[in-house]
Amino acid sequence: MGLFEDLSRFLETRLDEFLRANPQLELMALEDQLRGQEEDAINLLGDLKRREKQLEDGILSTAQDIQRWHARIEKARASNRLELVQAAEEREAALLRQGNHLWGQMKGVKERAEQARELQRRIHDRRRELKTKIAQAQAEQAAQRTTPQSSTSSWETGWNQSPYKTFTQPLDPLEETFQRWETQEELDNLKRQMGK
Repeated sequence: MGLFEDLSRFLETRLDEFLRANPQLELMALEDQLRGQEEDAINLLGDLKRREKQLEDGILSTAQDIQRWHARIEKARASNRLELVQAAEEREAALLRQGNHLWGQMKGVKERAEQARELQRRIHDRRRELKTKIAQAQAEQAAQRTTPQSSTSSWETGWNQSPYKTFTQPLDPLEETFQRWETQEELDNLKRQMGK
């Protein structure tokens, strides 16, 4: 167990270092996490809407039963069937309690649905902010790659002006694409290893 904990701690440290070195990836991981939370909130909202519909149907059905039993009470009273009147009144009272209980449940479900909607809205707004930050970080990183490094020594300036392509010059688009892909793969591998 100790070896597993040591390895897990080591991987967490490496992942933290990697994310600090690549802040846009940390933002992307946060955005991914928020996407999952937003999907959870949307699913919860769907479940609550289904539950609300079930409760509404139950309330309607109970109201119809109350009306039916109320008519039976009146009919039994008109026919002077007092033993039936009392039993029907007890049934009507039980249905009224059931209806009140369902109404209370529906009110609670509606409040939870409103909270879930508000949560989903906040998560969505936060994701939008993160996407903006990700785009800014990527633009800054691209700008850093395309701007030549300032140099104080004259031999470096002469070297950088060489007609030969060097490794300090900006990357071509294909190289940049592969580097992003490889970086994402490394991050995914680290995440998978931490998840074990």
